[in-house]
Amino acid sequence: MSQSTRDGILRTLRSRGKCTVKDLADAAGISPVSVRHHLANLLAEDLVKTEEVRHGVGRPRLVYSLTDRAMDVFPSRYFSLTTRLLGEMKGALPEETVQRLFSGVATTMADAYAQELDGLPLEERLERLVNSLVSEGFEAQLEPRGDTILIHELSCPYYRMGQQHPEVCLVDQNFIAKALSLPVERVTCLLDGHTHCTFAISRANGGQEAIANA
Repeated sequence: MSQSTRDGILRTLRSRGKCTVKDLADAAGISPVSVRHHLANLLAEDLVKTEEVRHGVGRPRLVYSLTDRAMDVFPSRYFSLTTRLLGEMKGALPEETVQRLFSGVATTMADAYAQELDGLPLEERLERLVNSLVSEGFEAQLEPRGDTILIHELSCPYYRMGQQHPEVCLVDQNFIAKALSLPVERVTCLLDGHTHCTFAISRANGGQEAIANA
């Protein structure tokens, strides 16, 4: 898909709210057939959605609009605002209070997942944990290594923020520990120059279940 055409379609939908194929074709200066091709890809990426809208007599029209996920595609000032808020918070509060706040964020995130994982075998808990991390914006995978299970975070949604406020790294470590109800050790960290963040869990802490095909 042409990046400029893709971006043009997304910008048109953002500015107009809802558009037909003809609306998008006219705005982009391309044929309706080409627009439908681009929209099919955007639908597959969950960036646009469709609905039928009645317009007078006859069959309803199919209109397209942006999903919530698509709004993350556009540049925003959220990062700048968040880092400034964190800077103000750290300047106004004692370090222990800041640490407790980050731990509380992790606890809130993990509570629902922890209930789902409670009582499950270690293998299934870890598999579901990885899915939970993906839902939170991480790219994660498991690696059994002897008596230790490693959780690799190949990408981190907090990386840019963590460069200015490394306390943010407490969130994912505490999230993993609280969701699994197990001690977790950070082995490597992106902010220290490693290729990804890695956390270690001892099999002994998780019971006798083994991960055969993680």
